[in-house]
Amino acid sequence: MKNKHLSFDERLEIEKGLKEGLSFKQIGKNINKDCTTVAKEIKNHVIFKNTGAKGRQFFDCVHRHNCQFKQKGIKCNQNNCEYYQKENCLKLLKPPYVCNGCPNKSSCTLSKKFYDAIKSYKEYKNTLVENRQGITFNEKEIQNLNNILKPLIIDKKQSVHHAYINNKNLIMCSEKEIYNLIDRGVLEIRNIDLPRKVRYRNIKKSKTSYKIDKECLNGRRYQDYLNYMEQNPDTNVVEMDTVEGIKGGKVLLTIHFVNCSFMLAFLREHNDAQSVIDIFNKLQEILGLELFQKLFVIILTDNGSEFSNPKEIEIDSKTGNERTKIFYCEPGRPDQKGACEVNHELIRRILPKGTSFDNLTQEDINIMMEHINSYKRKKLNDCSALQLFSLIYGNDIAKKLGITEISANDINLSTSLLRKD
Repeated sequence: MKNKHLSFDERLEIEKGLKEGLSFKQIGKNINKDCTTVAKEIKNHVIFKNTGAKGRQFFDCVHRHNCQFKQKGIKCNQNNCEYYQKENCLKLLKPPYVCNGCPNKSSCTLSKKFYDAIKSYKEYKNTLVENRQGITFNEKEIQNLNNILKPLIIDKKQSVHHAYINNKNLIMCSEKEIYNLIDRGVLEIRNIDLPRKVRYRNIKKSKTSYKIDKECLNGRRYQDYLNYMEQNPDTNVVEMDTVEGIKGGKVLLTIHFVNCSFMLAFLREHNDAQSVIDIFNKLQEILGLELFQKLFVIILTDNGSEFSNPKEIEIDSKTGNERTKIFYCEPGRPDQKGACEVNHELIRRILPKGTSFDNLTQEDINIMMEHINSYKRKKLNDCSALQLFSLIYGNDIAKKLGITEISANDINLSTSLLRKD
């Protein structure tokens, strides 16, 4: 029987694998653990260091290489410079999430993340001792937790993680302890109140056929997409899909930026191809062609009939030049654009299946997406999709698209957000 806890030797093997640049899968094989176990171990025990490089001090300003604001004869001081802008390494948003094996580590002056086996094991041992001590909360402390968490989790349908990270200074216990209190029935919150904990079920696979003209698929099949990504591995991908209300009623077009989990949604009167084309033409009008091409390099979507006219989306009608490129998933394979499908879960918390969209406006949809994109998530290192989108593309673009930030405790992912009584 496998031991579900990582030993000290296994943690040393993980640190060694990171230094050698091994994948999570290969490290997992070396220690006989699943690759997800390795990923969780690394992300849960990250050490932050603001260190410079050999002969260079720590300096993370975006202007550091070619600063136009630096005055002659004056040494740059990022703490006093009004033009200082922090730069974060985008590589840390993707596996392996740490700098242990980075070839640029010795010359990089940005903030760094490391995995240290010794410190990780010490943290594990301390957590193990705390978890074996049982419940040490008094009645007043339990009531305080109820007052903080109940409105956020039950009324606003926030997850335990989201409620916890935005109220750490008030809660004064670990996220794991909150789950333990819920499991033991100590809090007024129950497992059934948690958005995802009791809703998993097996998804039945059904046979589906092409819904679009096969000629549309020439050069746009999923294998063509994989070939394109192999030749252009750093290309940002946008996934596109439809979310339906009631049959025959209004529908949503969702556009999901995979690199930051940021999602746009547009209300359409009918689920037809022209409404999709109109939305992309409107986006180019709002953003301008150059910015449009920067955001929408390639689009991955399914075989729905509403996406059956790819050329009208790909080609700029004014110039006749290509502005984007569309690829299609294989029939019956929604997992090939899984990031988009997962984000739909947040939409369905607010607009459950079977809900009519007919009484909604685009302003309502923008409000919904503001709450969803401002929602901080563990997989994004406790950032929101909006924060990452702004980091990558700039602060003004989201505002142009009708999305502004919602404060953490005001985020509402329940049906009450758009309820019109």
